[in-house]
Amino acid sequence: MNWFNYIGLIFVVLLLIPNIIFAIKNKTEQKQTINKIMEVFEQIGRYGSIIFMIFNIPYTYFGFYFDCGQLLYIVIDSLWLTVYYLSWIIFWKKDCFTKSLLLSIIPSTLFMVSGILLANIPLVLFSVIFTSFHISISIKR
Repeated sequence: MNWFNYIGLIFVVLLLIPNIIFAIKNKTEQKQTINKIMEVFEQIGRYGSIIFMIFNIPYTYFGFYFDCGQLLYIVIDSLWLTVYYLSWIIFWKKDCFTKSLLLSIIPSTLFMVSGILLANIPLVLFSVIFTSFHISISIKR
């Protein structure tokens, strides 16, 4: 993998599909903002994670550091995506704490594990920011 991670792009697109469908179907439903500062950091972490899942910056990205690393990356992220889709299906019409928690932990973990497996320093840093604030906001809602 060079500067562009096409596998990461596929995972990001697949991760966003249920969110886009939900946003289209629930246009009028807006969640109350808990804390603007937390929300800003969550968005910084989110977009940073998305960008660094797709683009690799030289000298901050080291690639897979063991044999079969790419296969493990694909398998683990595919499993997380499967659990994510199942969670969306199971909790589609429900608004509960479990749904909020699952739908915040799964993408956070996907970004974090991807960053670790890719040895992508910016992805790990942004995923830590995203995880901290995304799960905190989900718990408070």
